[in-house]
Amino acid sequence: MKRKIVKIHEDRCNGCGLCVNACHEGALEIINGKAVLLSDVYCDGLGDCLPNCPVDAIEIIEREAEEFDKELVERRMEERKQNKEAHSFGCPGQRAKEIVHKKVEVKEEIVLNSELRQWPVQLKLVSPMAQYFNGSHILVAADCTAYAYANIHNDFMRGKITLIGCPKLDDADYSEKLTEILKHNDVKSLTVLRMEVPCCSGIVNAVKKAIINSGKLIPWGYKVISTDGSLLDS
Repeated sequence: MKRKIVKIHEDRCNGCGLCVNACHEGALEIINGKAVLLSDVYCDGLGDCLPNCPVDAIEIIEREAEEFDKELVERRMEERKQNKEAHSFGCPGQRAKEIVHKKVEVKEEIVLNSELRQWPVQLKLVSPMAQYFNGSHILVAADCTAYAYANIHNDFMRGKITLIGCPKLDDADYSEKLTEILKHNDVKSLTVLRMEVPCCSGIVNAVKKAIINSGKLIPWGYKVISTDGSLLDS
């Protein structure tokens, strides 16, 4: 049958996951950093997800599609409710959650020094022509990682130029700025530090795109921080 249904423009999607929260039928999920329509039968075509997309990556089109199955959707949503997966579709601050850490006994005073090497640190504010980029190792970190991971200065910022941003909150395409930085400087390596939540995949995708667009072979990798502040295997 021909009916209205959502279409996702993968080239625009930044993987923020806001559409997943907005879809009351559970028709959308973030897979490999992009929003995906799981099945026609889950989508009612009403478009509750549209106004929540910050990059205009979703539209309602009319095409041949399987009929919306309300009964199947209700069963699916009940299963999702019962199967409390440890996923958070959005930024860490979107869901109310109390974190309880184990107390660590400190036997002697430890003095920590800042490893920040430059200003500004916001990705959208830095100049691609800044001299400190040439010959540098760069850390591209999601905003929340500095608050979640206690030892970020020693473990990640030391010896690196630090750039921070939030792909969900900043109205900017990070890949464009990063591409200019890589094109105009001899960057030795890139490290991405992201949170475990889907919206943070946008910062990883921006770095990948920038390396490709720069035309250079630059070593890079990423690490993932959990919402409770621990370092996960990436």
